[in-house]
Order: sequence, then structure tokens, then C-alpha cells
Amino acid sequence: MKVILSKLLPSVWFATVMASYSLIFIPVSGLAADTHSGAGQEQHTSDAATEGDFPLLPRPQSDSPVSEERVPPSENYPAAVSAPEDRLLPEVPNAPNAPNTDNATLVTRPVSYNAIVNTNITVKDMGQPNGLLLSGGQLQSGIVFTLPNDLVITNAKLSLALKISPELASKNYSLQLMLNGQPLGAIPLNQASDKSAIYQVDVPAAMVVATNNLSMSITGDNSALQCETDQLNKFWVSILPTSGIHLEGQQLNLGKNLGVFPRPFFDIMQMKETKVVMAFPANIRADVIAAAAGVASWFGYQANYRDIDFPVQFDSLPEGNGIIFGKPGEHIGDLVLPPGNGPSLQLIDNPQNPVAKLLLVIGRNDEELRQAVWRLTSAALPQDVSSLDVKPQSIPKSLAYDAPRWINTEHPVLLKSLVPSLDDLTANGIYHDGIRVGFRAAPDLFMWDGETIPIHIGYRFPIENWIDENTSQLNVSINDTFLYNLPVNKKGLVESLWRAVGGDTRQESYTLRLSPYLIYGDNQLEFYFAINPKAGTPCNLLNNNNIKSRIEPDSYIDLSHTHHFTLLPNLSYFVGASFPFTRLADFSQTLIILPEKPSKTEVRTLLDLAARAGNSTGKPIIHVNVKLGVPDNAPSDPLFTENDILVVSVLDKANFAQTLLTGTSFSLDNGALSVKEPSAVEKVMDYLTGFWFRQQVEADRYLSSTDNWRGFLSFRSTWNPQKVVVMATATGDDQLANIHGDLKSSTVNAGVRGDLAIITNENGVRSFSVGEQFPRGELPWYQMIVWYASQHIIILALLALLISVIIGLSMYGLLKRRAALRLGKDPEK
Repeated sequence: MKVILSKLLPSVWFATVMASYSLIFIPVSGLAADTHSGAGQEQHTSDAATEGDFPLLPRPQSDSPVSEERVPPSENYPAAVSAPEDRLLPEVPNAPNAPNTDNATLVTRPVSYNAIVNTNITVKDMGQPNGLLLSGGQLQSGIVFTLPNDLVITNAKLSLALKISPELASKNYSLQLMLNGQPLGAIPLNQASDKSAIYQVDVPAAMVVATNNLSMSITGDNSALQCETDQLNKFWVSILPTSGIHLEGQQLNLGKNLGVFPRPFFDIMQMKETKVVMAFPANIRADVIAAAAGVASWFGYQANYRDIDFPVQFDSLPEGNGIIFGKPGEHIGDLVLPPGNGPSLQLIDNPQNPVAKLLLVIGRNDEELRQAVWRLTSAALPQDVSSLDVKPQSIPKSLAYDAPRWINTEHPVLLKSLVPSLDDLTANGIYHDGIRVGFRAAPDLFMWDGETIPIHIGYRFPIENWIDENTSQLNVSINDTFLYNLPVNKKGLVESLWRAVGGDTRQESYTLRLSPYLIYGDNQLEFYFAINPKAGTPCNLLNNNNIKSRIEPDSYIDLSHTHHFTLLPNLSYFVGASFPFTRLADFSQTLIILPEKPSKTEVRTLLDLAARAGNSTGKPIIHVNVKLGVPDNAPSDPLFTENDILVVSVLDKANFAQTLLTGTSFSLDNGALSVKEPSAVEKVMDYLTGFWFRQQVEADRYLSSTDNWRGFLSFRSTWNPQKVVVMATATGDDQLANIHGDLKSSTVNAGVRGDLAIITNENGVRSFSVGEQFPRGELPWYQMIVWYASQHIIILALLALLISVIIGLSMYGLLKRRAALRLGKDPEK
């Protein structure tokens, strides 16, 4: 007993002292999960400590059993480490129960068990980039925000930035606030000195849950506002997009449970940008970059419209959650990856912060890492396990244009299949948000001039006698471009007469004809039922939410008459849909090239681009190939000659960049990019072949006058003229790091086109067309002839002239001979 007490007292004293700082350290043996391999089977080990479905919170333990006999630290028995107390303190094993050496080795260091979180979620983050508007016609509105499930809120404060119309501020009205159906208070709208103000409202932390509904309504003499039907634009209050809620809380320890993946690295409930840290060995290799790109692309389509970023670390561990890529035995910071005989996944505590977790993706070569990534991203992982040996599996390859998120072009697509539920095709009341139907499409859809895309719309207006059917209409737009106003009733003299005698002339369907150029990679159809009441309508009817307008579920869009055919290079396709690489969504015909020793910024930029590709298609780029540097045998290597190529590199690495640019319209001189001036022969050929608007001189002048920039350039591959190269580049790492933010801007995305796009802080994006384009895709042979003729009109005209001259001379000789014979003359004279 004395021996036991002598060993326990230091631990109890240490825990008592640290408790005053809310940091409890309990010395435990450094044990990890045993992993037993079996032929052809996934082996997993459970060591996730949970209580019901909820992870155990860190808590002090003063009477945990401790074995009297301790095994000294050795290779098979690692030294004790500090660990989170979300699990019972194990007894120190004796020799027969020695821990398996196939576990990550960690270095002991002081840790904190409580992860404090401070975050601010703005109205813009909640999906309202323009804020909210309450007016006399719509006196109430709401917004939903969500929080990660492992976040417990301890303090919350609402900050509202309001703009109030002078007419409303002069009256006695208030803004009533409610959170999840519970009142938060009321803000008097007549106390703003300059008709705009910021209000702070304390929110009880217990009211903030995972999914929250924040509602706002104007209170006072609402009937007076509702009756101001001709002055609705005078009485309004705007909640600006900078408004938000500030939250403080603690992140729960989810335990080492692979079954909750992608948590804690990514939570679909997170509305702020998610940063998924990825760490690599000091000597980074192509295989681990390819594996990380596959995982990043999967996170990209999980994130959907949420922002996600991938900070990169070499030979160091993240401070919080992170994903580690490597092969068995490699060192990454203080971590040694466990040995193994095949691909595996393992979830461990971060030795720098046990509330955070590290996911180890381990494989001895490129194929094993690919297998590990596929197992991670293709199906749910088993519950209550911390490690998983990955068995061999067949990884399917994509077919052309089979991206799950791209609209089908083989047959008409019903609008109901493009929305989460049928309720999304319904609008309630007079004042409502538009009905939005989003869809993605391959950007290389081709139709001839004059051909259109049919959109069949079935729609229903409410049947109320106080609705003015002559002025009410359904507004239809796509990508913020107005298309058409559909009336309630059919138009025409006969229809008007029939309606006058009581006949039914309701128009409940219409087929729009959409010009092909209005279809982008990411599209949004919007329908708005503009319902106008008749003069003298009682005020209480104007706020009647019991009336319903709807788009019929059997409405459809038909792209079946389109072809996949376009001219490349075209950078607008790349920034919009990562095309042409996403033609095969798994990147099985794509090669990614980085410098021989890529920087963290270059790898991070690549991972961000991979996430955009996954977001576009809904598939991970599992079959991508990565090369570091350009080998001497590249012209004969199938990876270079048979694939489209994506390059990420700064121009500082001149030898690498110059190798790629040789034989193109671009050149590099002392790290400065320039555009070659076309020769006289090239100018003539451009004129003859229809390339009349190449901007070599303008682009070169702009490049020579710009010191610091980032952007994209694209050109025909010098290893295969039917393949294309896209290069994300910059004058330095500091500029390259800005590309992630640039691509979140709709202005930048809209401005990138041609084959050279230069982005600066001062001038935004400038795009140029400097190189030749080539056709890519499939058209029937007879349409290809017509297309080539339409694209090369000068050559066609010269050819027609030549043929006419030849025919004319031939006919002249023939007619001259016939005339001579008729006159009895010798035709040879």
C-alpha cells in the first residue's frame, strides 16, 4: 500500500494544482489501439470512449487503479504520455498484453483539454449576401444558422446593423427579435439618430442550439403599414449583411471514432469557412500529394457552397485537427507513422491538443495511398473504431460527362429532381422569396445559332377573387438574366371574350426557348409570383400566407439536342467547372505537375483547386496522377502525351516554368512572363483561319507594366496538340496565396476568360486571348464540315474564288472551241 500511495500522491498533487487552471493532466501509459491484420478483411480496433451517443467530457479522476508493477519504457513499451480523460485510466499491461508496435509513436508534451472557440457568423455567412429587407408588404422575415454538433455555446451576442427608412423611423415601430421561437427583445426603430445604427443584444447561451431560427418582425400599428399598398417602398428596415452573432464556446472531444468522419475535420453544420490542415513529410512526394488531392476534392463536394481551405504543413503537426499523409515509419514533426503491411486509416489524439484529432492516411506506395483514400471517401467508416486496415478493392473509373452534379443531356430533366423537396417549388402568400432551382452543366454544350433549349413550365396561381389577374404575372429568370413574364390568363381577343362571359382562360403551362449562351457551368433558374391585389382589397388579406403558388413538378428542361463540342483553351470553363479536366470527373485523364520541390503555398493552391473540381462534379479525383518536375523522357511518357495537364507553380522557379512554356505563345525572361510577338506569317495565317482578335501586343504591354500579379494561363500541350495545359501561377508565393480568395469572388470568376487572366489587387482581373484555339469534342461529320466552313470564312471565300476561276477558265476554253467549230474555223487557231 505504501508503494501504491507513493506512486499516486505526485499525480494527485499535480491534478489538484492544475485543476485551478482548468487543465487536468493524468499520467497514463502510452497505449494505442491494437490492430490485427487478417487476409482479405478490414481489421479495426475500437478505443473510442463514449457515454451513450455522447463523448465523455474531460474530468478529473483521483482514484483510478494503477498497477504496482510498471514496465520500464522501451521500444515495445513506450513511455507515459499525457492524454485526455475521455476514457478510463487503463491498467499498465504486463508483458503478455504488450501494446502492438503498429501504432503511431507520440512525443510527450503539455496539453490543454479544453478547446475554446470564438466565432462570428454574419448574415452574409448565413446565405444572405445582400442582407434582409422588411417592408410594409413583408413585415417579418427569418434566417437559419447552424453550428457544429461538437460545439457547446457559453456566451452569445447578437449584433444588428440596421438601415431604417426616414418614414419608418418617424413612426412608433419596433423590431421584434426571436430565436427558436423565444423572444430576445425589441429594438425601437425611432431612436436611430442618423437612420442607421448598430444594436447589440445579449443572447442566453442555452437558447443557441445546433440549428437556429432567428426571426425578425416589425411591430406596432402593422395594419397601417399593410394598407400603404402604394407606398410600400417608403416603409422599410434593412438588416445589413455585416450583422451577425458572436459566439463563444467549447469544442467537445468526439473521441477517436472513425465512424463520425468527416467530423471533426469538417462539419456540414459549419457556416464559416472550414480549414482542413494537411501535413506531409519533409521530403514531400507525388504520391502523398495525389492522395491529399483526392481527399480535398471529396471535402470540396461535401462543402458544396460553403467555403473550405486546406492549409499545408511540412514536417510539423497541426495545432488542431489535421490529416496526415505518409508511408509507414515516416516522421512528421513529433509523430512517427506506424509500420504496416498495407494501406490503413488511423485516428489519434493530437499530442499538442488531445481534444483535436489527427487522421493518418498511410500507404507504402501510390496505389496503397489511393486505396486508403478511396476507402475513406467512398463509404461510411465503421463506428467506434480508431484504426482500420484497408483491404484491396476495385476503384471504378469515370465515363465522359458522368459527373453526378451535372444535368443529364440524354433526356429531359424534371425540375422536381433538381430540388431537395417538392416544397421548394411552392411559394406561400403575396410577399415571398423567389423559387430557385439550381443545376450544373458541362460548359462545352454546343448548339447552332438559332437553336434553343426548351424549358417547359407548369405553374399555378392562387384562385382568389381579390387578385388582379390582369397585372399579376410569373417572372422567370436564369443567372440574374430576365427571361419572360408569364400571365395568369391566356392573351388574345378570343380568350378575352371567353373570359368576359365566364369561361376559363387560365394559362397554366408555357414552353420557354432559352438561348444556349445563357447556360453556364453553375446555373440558377428563378421563378417569382408577382401577385397584385385589386384596388380596395382589405388590409388583412394582404398578409394572408394561406394562399399558395407553385411550379408544377413535371416542369422540365431539355438539353438532349445539345452536343459536347467547343474551342480550347478557354479559362472561363476552368474557373467555372474545372473543365476540361472534369470531363472525366475522377481526373483519370489528367496529369498534375508541380515543381520538383513545391512550396506549401503551391500545394495548398493545388488542394484548393482540387476541392473546386470535386464541388463541381460531386466526385473525388481519385484517379489523378501527379508529377514533381518534368523528366527528360516526357515527350515519350504516356502520362504527358495522353493527358490534359494542370500545373501549379510560381514563376520564380524559372527553369521549371520555362520548360513548360517552350513552344507556346509565352516566354519567361528573368522570372518575368511575356507574350511573344507574332511573325508576319503567323499574322497572315491567323487572318486566314479566322483568329482575328488575338491580343498578343496588348497582353505583353500589360504584363510588362505589372510587377506583382497572379492568375492563369492556358495553351496547347507541346506533348500532344489535342490536349490542353492550364497553369495557375503568380510572381511569387505571396501572390499565389491570393488565388483562393480570388476564386470566391463572382466578379473574378466572371472576368476570367480567354487563355491569359491576370489578377492584381489594384485592377482586379484582366483577360486576353493570345494563343491559338483548337476544336475539342464530338459532332456528326456533316456538321463538322459546316462548322469548319463557318470558322474559316476567309479560306472558304478564297477557295470558292479559286474554284470559280478554274471552272470559269475551263468553261471559257470549252465555249471558245464550240464557237470556232460552229463558224467552221479551226479551233486550234
